[in-house]
Amino acid sequence: MLGEIQDRRPRFWRIAAVFAATGALALSGCSSSSDTSDPSSPTEAPQAETVDAIAQTVPEDIRSAGTLIIGVNIPYAPNEFKDPDGKIVGFDVDLMNAIAGTLGLTPEYREADFAKIIPSIQGGTFDVGMSSFTDSKEREEQVDFVTYFSAGTLWAQPVGGGIDPENACGKRVAVQATTVQETDELPARSQKCTDEGQPPIEIVPFDSQDAATNAVVLGQADAMSADSPVTLYAIKQTNGKLEQAGEVFDSAPYGWPVEKGSPLAQSLLQALEHLIETGTYEEIAANWGLEEGMIDKPVINGAVS
Repeated sequence: MLGEIQDRRPRFWRIAAVFAATGALALSGCSSSSDTSDPSSPTEAPQAETVDAIAQTVPEDIRSAGTLIIGVNIPYAPNEFKDPDGKIVGFDVDLMNAIAGTLGLTPEYREADFAKIIPSIQGGTFDVGMSSFTDSKEREEQVDFVTYFSAGTLWAQPVGGGIDPENACGKRVAVQATTVQETDELPARSQKCTDEGQPPIEIVPFDSQDAATNAVVLGQADAMSADSPVTLYAIKQTNGKLEQAGEVFDSAPYGWPVEKGSPLAQSLLQALEHLIETGTYEEIAANWGLEEGMIDKPVINGAVS
């Protein structure tokens, strides 16, 4: 998510894509098929056994407590959201559960406003943040990040819509309000249109991502723009009503924020390296259809901008 230090969320800040958990299709006019009616992981998430050598790198206070306290903001499907029983689920959750297992810790998820997670890490309330944070140079001034995924912006359109993000002048494009797509991407594209004497892009903001997606499904917008994992999940959940328009662009790493200088960053890094080597990371990503964003090598503070 690109939320931000300013509280934007995606690509370069967390795109606060709020795709309803039950929903994906509380989207009116949409129905869910047998393989998507349950918004939880399509297969049981793999478990991870403790690796003592890595567990010993965890800071003593956390290791003694035996609990990894994780700040999370939901919903942001498919990364973190609640299933019909109110349980927090998603790609990020499955991966963090495996990370905690590798470290010999029990994960404890605490919900918080997105903008408050980083300050709460700085203040010692949370050990780590998990809300599709985009690792950015600006954020790295406040916390350290361990990268675990690559996400960008991706458009979706009705099947056969013929939309080209590079030539969308005069089109109506739905977005979630306050995301980088609304504040940065689309205004820049629209300005280019008018500079070239073409009609501007009509930016149609919605309070939630599910509403933006629904607008495209119902023909109230020509396309939508959101973080790539969110768009891919929306396409899957609309059961053939939407398709990808163009390719992923402006990719940047998602990362887990931890206190600046904390050795926990190295612990998380080693745990993820282990999960990549064992194939658990790929299995978790595949469960959510997010193989496209997998990374080969995590780093500490890998911001590209």
